[in-house]
Amino acid sequence: MKFDLHTHHKRCGHAVGTIRDYIEAGISRGLSVIGISDHSPYFASELDQEQPGIAMAKSEFARYVEEVLSLKEEYKGKIDVLLGVESDFFPEHAELYRQIYEGYPFDYIIGSVHLSGGVSIFNKKRWNGLTEEQKVEQKEIYYDLIEQSAKSGMFQILGHIDAMRGFYPAFSEIKTEAVDRTLKTIGECGIAIEINTSGKTKDCGGWYPIDAILERALHYGVKVTFGSDAHKPERVGDDWDEVAARLKEIGYREWVYYKEKQMQVVPL
Repeated sequence: MKFDLHTHHKRCGHAVGTIRDYIEAGISRGLSVIGISDHSPYFASELDQEQPGIAMAKSEFARYVEEVLSLKEEYKGKIDVLLGVESDFFPEHAELYRQIYEGYPFDYIIGSVHLSGGVSIFNKKRWNGLTEEQKVEQKEIYYDLIEQSAKSGMFQILGHIDAMRGFYPAFSEIKTEAVDRTLKTIGECGIAIEINTSGKTKDCGGWYPIDAILERALHYGVKVTFGSDAHKPERVGDDWDEVAARLKEIGYREWVYYKEKQMQVVPL
């Protein structure tokens, strides 16, 4: 059975199409399960919509949930529509986010680090002029945030755990034990990481995470799931078969998705 747990739509301001468009795309691509997981609002901001081109407004959040739940009922028997959200992780605001999420019937929550050290992980200029030691420090700050997100208990899935390489491919060559330490923690916490195929649309030109991280994740018993991170309907389920084949080559025998926050195991 095919599934895709990471999709967006126009509410976030940088994706196109309606939720229905993504569901219909999932059906056309033979998915049994599709998760809707648009970007969470900046709940700690005083503004209703802190960054209109990045995340939905706080006033849209309840409507977002309501729309997904309505479509879940409408498409029952055709495709299993799951309610998710891709949540930013800010340690200083974690309890606020936790309290808000507890008020809604999420099937799963993806925890993603998009800001590290106060700068977007996708900002290639952040690397300008740094020494090798400073580059290591920046990578370790990033993985410390991912490790904290794993320990928070808020998430079932961690999103694109090496996306900092998106516009800086050399990121993967920065040596640090922080990656292994983080994977070990994720394995101990019993949550999943996603193979996110949107990396192919960035300068790095490949999926997140790289094979070397997937090999270490398998060593630490980390569960894996699939997410296209589609920001346009035609990318739903993108490279699903290729990812499945690669995981088998690495040594995985199963992957997972979440329904009502319960892990569902799917043989590869």
